[in-house]
Amino acid sequence: MMNLPHLSFLRSFEAAARRLSFTSAAEELNCTQSAVSNHVRSLEEFIGRPLFVRHPRSLSLTDVGAAYLPSVRHALQEIDQATQSLTLQSHKREVVISCPVSLAESWLPPVIQGFRVQHPDIDLTLHGTVWTDVQDAVSDISITICHRDDVPADRQSLWDERLTVVCATDYRVKGARLERCEQLADADLIHVLGRPAYWDLVLAQLGITGLDLNCGQRSNVTNLSLALACQGLGCVALPRSLVIPYLERGLLREPFEITVASPWGYYISPPGKAATPSVKLFHAWLLQTAEQVAC
Repeated sequence: MMNLPHLSFLRSFEAAARRLSFTSAAEELNCTQSAVSNHVRSLEEFIGRPLFVRHPRSLSLTDVGAAYLPSVRHALQEIDQATQSLTLQSHKREVVISCPVSLAESWLPPVIQGFRVQHPDIDLTLHGTVWTDVQDAVSDISITICHRDDVPADRQSLWDERLTVVCATDYRVKGARLERCEQLADADLIHVLGRPAYWDLVLAQLGITGLDLNCGQRSNVTNLSLALACQGLGCVALPRSLVIPYLERGLLREPFEITVASPWGYYISPPGKAATPSVKLFHAWLLQTAEQVAC
């Protein structure tokens, strides 16, 4: 690979051979006629054979030049196509993001709306995940929910997550409005499958023991658990970032205040080394918006 002529020599030769004129080739390549002539002469010296027959007012290819031209032309076309492909990819104004459905349906839509106002020319594709991420290389940016003991080294936390308890605005326990943590002993508890630690941690901090946590409505999807709570079927313990939209719309309420750190949180992947400017821009937007989440 090191015993190759300079690329400018080859470009000048190809243009001159196609136009059979150093002057026309110079105009095409936006350089001087002498530069093209010198490039061709240097290529001939490199090869050790003449490529052109120089006439007073024109050029013609030698047999060597005619045989060499197709290979040079093909090689230059391959280089141009490969370079164009990389250039288009680096300027592609599209971002693919994967995110747990629980967060994608609550926090992410207004984040995307704000970004689109500022950058309407960047298209976003969203992959919702439940327990696992999408296949490798599908997403430019990946948000995952991880236990604090299993966070990959390159992931960055979006915010400090804490747990809360929510119920429907008119939910009552034995005819009384749920307002005191002691009432949980008689309340209907909604459970998220795979996250028993939520109720365990909440009840432990409140000092409530002896409850049968095997009873109650269950769902493997956080948003379905929230939907059950909205229908007045009980109360649920969840990360507060997920319930904020429900609180703001008046669909649910927090019957009492608690401060319990969640062992599960949301983490974002860094942009890859080949990330486009659009990906880097949206990644920075996500982090900036995440700073405003007050759990």
